[in-house]
Amino acid sequence: MDIKTFTKVAPNLPADIAVLMRGPTGVGKSHLAKAAAVSLDLPFIDVRLSTMSEGDVGGYPDVEGMKETGVMTFCMPSWFVRATKEPVVLMLDEMNRALPGVQQSAFQLILDRELGNDANGVPHRLHPDTRIFAAVNWGAEYDVNDIDPALLRRFWVCDLEPTVDDWISWANDAGMDSCLVDFIRQNGVHLRVDPSEVEPGTVCPNPASWHRLNDSLVHMGWAPESIAGDRPDGFYALCSGFIGTEAAISFTDFVTNYERVISAEDILDGWNKKVQKAVGKMASSEVMALIDKLAQHFASNDWSEAQAKNAAAFSEKMGGEQLISFWNACSQTQHLANIQKLHKLIGRRVVESVQASREV
Repeated sequence: MDIKTFTKVAPNLPADIAVLMRGPTGVGKSHLAKAAAVSLDLPFIDVRLSTMSEGDVGGYPDVEGMKETGVMTFCMPSWFVRATKEPVVLMLDEMNRALPGVQQSAFQLILDRELGNDANGVPHRLHPDTRIFAAVNWGAEYDVNDIDPALLRRFWVCDLEPTVDDWISWANDAGMDSCLVDFIRQNGVHLRVDPSEVEPGTVCPNPASWHRLNDSLVHMGWAPESIAGDRPDGFYALCSGFIGTEAAISFTDFVTNYERVISAEDILDGWNKKVQKAVGKMASSEVMALIDKLAQHFASNDWSEAQAKNAAAFSEKMGGEQLISFWNACSQTQHLANIQKLHKLIGRRVVESVQASREV
């Protein structure tokens, strides 16, 4: 399942339906749960089951309380108590790396939405609007416990297979370096390497490692866009520690030979001969990268008539599929005023391109 489908379905399920995300490490399972919490306007609580003992989930006996009442009750973990008092998103992470006793407590929480008991034997129940998301690492390369089929059937199960487009969309929203994003756009094979296909212990790239590399480069003043055309000493070494040898070689070479990026503003406010010449030399993947930037600008700014005309002039350099992609990216923003301005200028050509593609 791609990320776009997941984000449409998961947050809209009934609150009592638990969600199980399966996928290799680094594909963004925790980020997706956090994003669901944000979309639902709920607090997010990360519960790392692989680090816990049975009592850390199911609670520990309240010895002092038993002395007074003669009844055994349990002191429950703070994250669970909060989830009973107010709606939250509980993230049960690394569930299939957990100890068997921890998995049994998780089973009760998912199946019955309750744990422990008070002095009258009444279990403590989750708030009716609390949601449970769980994640397991999935694949031949992992040493994990199998999930009980009785537990598995209690979930809505999704096997996550993020696409390059998924990651690029997320990276743009997260403000990732544009040069790094362009590299992934043009070299999608380096976004993630399956660890089971390489020697054990080999450092491999994955979506999370690209995120950490981006943050480290920016922190060190080596943001790829700002150093494009150069390579500071230590740049390759830093990259290889996050994404491995092969991806680091390719990325370092890409940054070293990266020419100045044409921005959305270059098209909209400076559609001169220099920019037009540069656009004419761009590869198809580079044009698509520029289309993404224009769509982002389109969504968050009110275009003037002059800017719309420059965008339309730029669109004349596109092929039919690129033109359709450009129009779709802009129209999906639902920025009505901009859509009306652009439609007047390119609407006829878009229709002609769609008809031509259908005939083919």
